[in-house]
Amino acid sequence: MKRRGGTWIQRWRVPLSFICAIIFLVFAQPSPRTLIIGALVALIGLALRAWASGHIRKNSQLAITGPYAYTRNPLYLGSFLIGLGFSIASGRWVLGLIFAALFLGIYFPVMRVESADLAGLFGEDYERYSRAVPLFFPKLWPYREERSVEESFDPSLYLRYREYRATLGFIAAWALLALRAMLIK
Repeated sequence: MKRRGGTWIQRWRVPLSFICAIIFLVFAQPSPRTLIIGALVALIGLALRAWASGHIRKNSQLAITGPYAYTRNPLYLGSFLIGLGFSIASGRWVLGLIFAALFLGIYFPVMRVESADLAGLFGEDYERYSRAVPLFFPKLWPYREERSVEESFDPSLYLRYREYRATLGFIAAWALLALRAMLIK
């Protein structure tokens, strides 16, 4: 199956997130308490993204192990938790509402398009998987396919997909947010 170019929102979601990050930094009123609580939430999201990246082989094998056994979109769930953490750290509930609205408006349509692409690529295997595993919010028990072999985390995939950039971006953005907290005292 030929891969579609995607929707405009798929192509613009990363640049839009940088614009949102700048808006967050301008309007944030972080405190040491909100920074700590937000960091805890965001670090869970960062860890989830790292874990997920070591289990996905994009467009060549259906990912059903690791966090993919609980949710079809652990990378986006991780991004949501990172954004939620930043929203908490910002100390402004209105920024949390803006983040939630933008996330829903951007990522749920992207997940639907990607789901259709995966159905085209993997056919009945994906259909069976998608009936058992939720699109976004994880279930409590893992998906197990009778014929599947449990695959472990592959660090080379983490590097291939450059997931370390999420960690570097997190560190840089968190440093700016902490600096903002010091400047508003």
